[in-house]
Amino acid sequence: MMIRSGDVRSLGRPASEARLHFGTELQEIGGGPRRRLLMVDDEPAFELSFYCGTCPLLFRRLAGAKEKLSLESVQERLAGALDDPDDGGVIEAFGALLPEGEYLPLLLSVEPRLVVPGQEGDYFSGEQVTTWGVDQFWGLPEYPHTPYYRTFETSVDADAHLYEFVVPMVPPTWNERERVEEYVALMERGTVPTAVAVSTLDVCEPAVGMPIDHYRHWGLTHFLLDGHHKLEAAAEAGRPVRLLSLLTLGESLAGADDCARLPALRTRPRSTRTTGPV
Repeated sequence: MMIRSGDVRSLGRPASEARLHFGTELQEIGGGPRRRLLMVDDEPAFELSFYCGTCPLLFRRLAGAKEKLSLESVQERLAGALDDPDDGGVIEAFGALLPEGEYLPLLLSVEPRLVVPGQEGDYFSGEQVTTWGVDQFWGLPEYPHTPYYRTFETSVDADAHLYEFVVPMVPPTWNERERVEEYVALMERGTVPTAVAVSTLDVCEPAVGMPIDHYRHWGLTHFLLDGHHKLEAAAEAGRPVRLLSLLTLGESLAGADDCARLPALRTRPRSTRTTGPV
């Protein structure tokens, strides 16, 4: 469910000063495809979908994803449900972590479900394999190197489907169990806390002739900045949390018109993809 969408905002600092920024890197010495990356403190933290747009959707945790990016100055405001993206200076506070650019704030209600790669509900070994098949070199599905949360999906149109993910900066096994249990107790008493993420929208469509079910995968991926304990608690308790998403327009593999459709798409009923004819 969409709570509110803000206006597109100019946020961030020069990439050299921002704790997070997007970039590319040679995959191997002497050449090779350039990896699209989310960097934290100038270290590669996540490998993202390739720029070509025909390769599978990807978020793969790398060695630079090793700490949370919570901000003490806004913790009190995030303890409950944020009702407006602009409330309490939260956007400005987290915007200071980000690289300069245009961002669309989305305030969402999410009910997270924790997924372990290769197990039940894993997008990479499920829906993605149905469209792209397994990796031709490894003979295996893509592997994100992290547990993640699935939160929402819906049809975009007959040829496209939206999948939403929340990706923690560090795995849930790094969370403090006592804090998770505190949030579970609060949620069971009706508290709806707020988490914050920087997000990308990657629209990926397989090349002609790929196997089985050909359609466009819209991947709305929220990289969690604040709220790791909240998301784990919500998944455990089966409760919702608010998520303030700062969607980068310049670094998403989607056009401005596609990004502008997200607020309306996010109000649609949840629906799963019906596999096309084999």
